[in-house]
Amino acid sequence: MKNALTPRRVRRRSRQAGQAMVEFMLVTIFLLVLFVSILQMIMLLHAYNTLADAAKEGIRYAVVHGTGNANCSGPGLPSATPPVTCSGTPYSNVQTVVTNFAAVSFQNVSASSVTVDYNPNGANGVACNTPGCLVRVTVSYGYQPFFGLGWPNVSLNAAADGRIMN
Repeated sequence: MKNALTPRRVRRRSRQAGQAMVEFMLVTIFLLVLFVSILQMIMLLHAYNTLADAAKEGIRYAVVHGTGNANCSGPGLPSATPPVTCSGTPYSNVQTVVTNFAAVSFQNVSASSVTVDYNPNGANGVACNTPGCLVRVTVSYGYQPFFGLGWPNVSLNAAADGRIMN
């Protein structure tokens, strides 16, 4: 009886050990790419949800800070009695609120586009800032992938509507 391994068995075992190492590395690389891709999708969804919430926060600010407030956020009403004028650029107040809220998305949202539209469905495109008027805040942002890895740049768009109540 032979207890020693024959040369043929030794070669077969060394080839199998090399094959196992290659398979292990292929599976490890695949799992790593899969994990990073899932993490990237989570970051993308987080950024989108944050932008959507920022648009809702802008609506809340625009509805609460109407023309009857010291920090008015909408278009002035010169034809009102008494006339209401908003000093400076009133839409910038809403845009600042949206940009500050969106900053928690781990992205540089200062380059985002924030559009505030008072009475977007109104007749003749006349802005309206009285109770019953509709306000729409739209946020557009070019998402930059966190890890890269050939992910495309995605344009994220979020919008929210609200109606001025008082």
